[in-house]
Amino acid sequence: MRSQPRKAQPAWLTALSVLFSVVTTYLLYRWLGVEHSGVLLANTLLTSDLITKESMRLLVNNLVFARTVNKTYDEKYFRAGAKNGDKVRVRKPPRYRGRSGSAMIVEPIKETFIYVTMNEEFGVDLEVSNFDLALSLDNFSEKCLKPAVARIANYMDEQCMKVAALAPPYQVGTPGTTPNALLTYGLAAEKLDSNSAPQDDRRYMTLTSMMQVTIVDAAKSLFNAADEISKQYRKGKMGHALGFEWQMDQNVYTHTVGPLGGTPVVDGANQTGATLNMRAWTSAAANRLKKGDRFTLESTNHLNPSSYSSTGQLQQFVATADTDSTAAGLSATPISPAITLAGAEATVNASPADGAVITIVGAASTETPCGIAHHRDAVALATADLPMPKGVDMGGLMSDEQLGLSIRFIRDFETRTGQWLTRLDVIFGVADLRCESLAVVINS
Repeated sequence: MRSQPRKAQPAWLTALSVLFSVVTTYLLYRWLGVEHSGVLLANTLLTSDLITKESMRLLVNNLVFARTVNKTYDEKYFRAGAKNGDKVRVRKPPRYRGRSGSAMIVEPIKETFIYVTMNEEFGVDLEVSNFDLALSLDNFSEKCLKPAVARIANYMDEQCMKVAALAPPYQVGTPGTTPNALLTYGLAAEKLDSNSAPQDDRRYMTLTSMMQVTIVDAAKSLFNAADEISKQYRKGKMGHALGFEWQMDQNVYTHTVGPLGGTPVVDGANQTGATLNMRAWTSAAANRLKKGDRFTLESTNHLNPSSYSSTGQLQQFVATADTDSTAAGLSATPISPAITLAGAEATVNASPADGAVITIVGAASTETPCGIAHHRDAVALATADLPMPKGVDMGGLMSDEQLGLSIRFIRDFETRTGQWLTRLDVIFGVADLRCESLAVVINS
């Protein structure tokens, strides 16, 4: 059967269809609260997937110090979501002493783990209207996401740098004085080398802006590769030098040396372990050392963890908690590393003698911004997925196991105030992984 030719649609009906489309689109944007300024907007509303992916991109780009640490994402919380206080297990590499000769000396495989408590839940809350969602992704990112995610990244950096500043026993420089010579930073590299830190491309030097400006100026007349000199001149950054990738971070932690008082010495011979008894503090019950204060003990030398031979340098120790003295001037200070004389975990060549002099780094109550020279595996940053509530207007969760990061986006309507409320959240934990050998504080 042959079909009949179709008649052309009348012009008036075509015009009516176009008018109907225009009016419908106009009313839709009015209902969404979008200003049209006489022109129909071509943008479509942003989706939660687009917003969450853009948030992840911004988070990665805004991290500085936290970008250069060991990041672990635990996927076991993928379905239920992690809660404040949950823990993630991170493996530490074992150490072996080895043997000399043909007779076997079997050492047990001692896998060591640390548990990182995810006790940092941080986010930024916004009011995102339908008008904002009608922006292009670039405009929405610039207006809403970028400043919010930057604050989240800064907070994660702050927490990572605090751990990196307080945990390592090793330090160079003088508290209260900004280093103005490459020698200071070279000594930081020597500390890492003498602790068998890997000499790979995962070494980083993180400084304050003042430290960076000072060392760039001091190094301008020294021999450097042409591209590094160009980078120093154009960007005011050190680039790559002394085996480190240099970076400036606004979130460098500032440590304040404890009140001190008296002339402390070791109280008792043959002490070992992670607590050191001291005496001869000022005879009064008061705070003496702050967590992060560093000191050496007379005639107690550092052992190289590869050769287990003395380096000829005094072992540096760090107080792992605030310490008070008694009215008699006595104290028991928790320290790192532990005083260990034998085995694969040996740290020193000898236990300090009774009355050995304790030399504390820095004058009492001195503030010192703590630059950090570190290998990536010094600090562990653990993240997990937060739970996704149901029945919200928009929601998205973006996690990446390779990046070791996760971020959540939620938008919903608040009926009591008539607001479209939006939140961006992360949950994470930070812990000392191997700061005892892979990080050095640079006093400033």
